[in-house]
Amino acid sequence: MNLCDLAPEYIRAIHPYQPGKPISELAREMGMDEHSIIKLASNENPLGTSPLALEAMLQAMDKVALYPDGSGFELKAALSERYTVASNQIVLGNGSNDVLELAARVFLKPGASAVYSQHAFAVYPLVTQAMGASGIAVPARKYGHDLDAMLDAVTPETRMVFIANPNNPTGTFLVASALLRFLERVSSDVLVVLDEAYNEYLPSTMQADSIAWLKRFPNLLITRTFSKAYGMAGIRVGFGLAHPDVSGLMNRVRQPFNVNSIGLAGAVAALQDIEFVKRSYALNQSGMLQITTGLRQLGIEYIPSYGNFLSFRVNGGNAGAINESLLRQGVIVRPISIYEMPEHLRVTVGLESENQTFLKSLEIAIGESA
Repeated sequence: MNLCDLAPEYIRAIHPYQPGKPISELAREMGMDEHSIIKLASNENPLGTSPLALEAMLQAMDKVALYPDGSGFELKAALSERYTVASNQIVLGNGSNDVLELAARVFLKPGASAVYSQHAFAVYPLVTQAMGASGIAVPARKYGHDLDAMLDAVTPETRMVFIANPNNPTGTFLVASALLRFLERVSSDVLVVLDEAYNEYLPSTMQADSIAWLKRFPNLLITRTFSKAYGMAGIRVGFGLAHPDVSGLMNRVRQPFNVNSIGLAGAVAALQDIEFVKRSYALNQSGMLQITTGLRQLGIEYIPSYGNFLSFRVNGGNAGAINESLLRQGVIVRPISIYEMPEHLRVTVGLESENQTFLKSLEIAIGESA
């Protein structure tokens, strides 16, 4: 018998997550100069990294021969002060993806189920399947979460519900009152994972006071990341906030050095860089307006987004051809057929010049496919 045949069937059936195409890969495939390529596929911050975080990470390089602080004491202290939570409510992760997986490892197993929305982040079904649990994908409503239908989909075997707000890849948004109503109605023995990776891109008036809800709902886990607005995607630092009992279980299965010392130092400094986050937000607002205006001029339908990206529909079902044309022009966007959206592509909001290049390239691509 083949050794791999002895692995659980639910593991062998997993289709690995496919990240956005790297610049270096396209350069090799097309024989292009890397500097001529624009990557707008992975929702990265076009401003780069928080300067305060960069300085702290460079200083931390002097100690890379030593293991990082396995408890993440300084980062937990900084997060505790920022969000007014106890340090024992915090779980650190190698990106927020890691936190999602830690929660799944604690609460899911064969025979259990998790509920998530159609068109929601691909990691939710992936971590569910990796634990041998059943995934219940609830049909979306206008490309967003249908919370009433998701509540109806919860069964006695359901142990987790995943909610992304804003949602990736559709950019749709749920108001605080709808989320609060869901939390009040869902069974207390179901962990509700509120994924707020793009929270910093929301106007302050739209940001829910979700962390305050932790006092009312012991079954709530909030996940956030330093990858987006803080520009630390390559360093991989995320965190979860939850009731101490929940975070305590997650920390039992967390690897002791899952966040490296450079990431820990950078994240502590990034939390202080309020100015950089403001600049990132402002650039995203102007860039989103630039892209949506350009798409309307091209007659292209798009989904209004509250993140730092936009999904748009290519008429005629030729998203693949449009994407290939963009690649030939040195512009990388994200096909999202894995999200049951084969006619859509997703573009990250970039610098003004990058957005303009994308729009011009898209116009050429549409002309070629006509």
